[in-house]
Amino acid sequence: MKNYMVCIQLPSELTEDFISRIPKQRLLIDELMGEGKILHYSLALSRSKLWVTVAAKSEKKAMEIINSFPLIDYMKPEIFELAFHNGISTELPKLIMN
Repeated sequence: MKNYMVCIQLPSELTEDFISRIPKQRLLIDELMGEGKILHYSLALSRSKLWVTVAAKSEKKAMEIINSFPLIDYMKPEIFELAFHNGISTELPKLIMN
């Protein structure tokens, strides 16, 4: 599995259609994170840029994930394959019930 950083330019004006798609976008992001397909999802304070770290077998598969976003019609993505991606987990460890 490879990691890709997707830098996404968002529109300067948020239309009603854009805003109405946000709940579906959040649900999909949560689902993809739960599946381990999206590792990180960050929005600039200005709401002009979005950064998504995607785990996929190829750049094509990574872009298929991005293209499934409900907000894709409003996004201008640029993708970069990462040599490495280090980070500190902010989630609690998963409990294992024996």
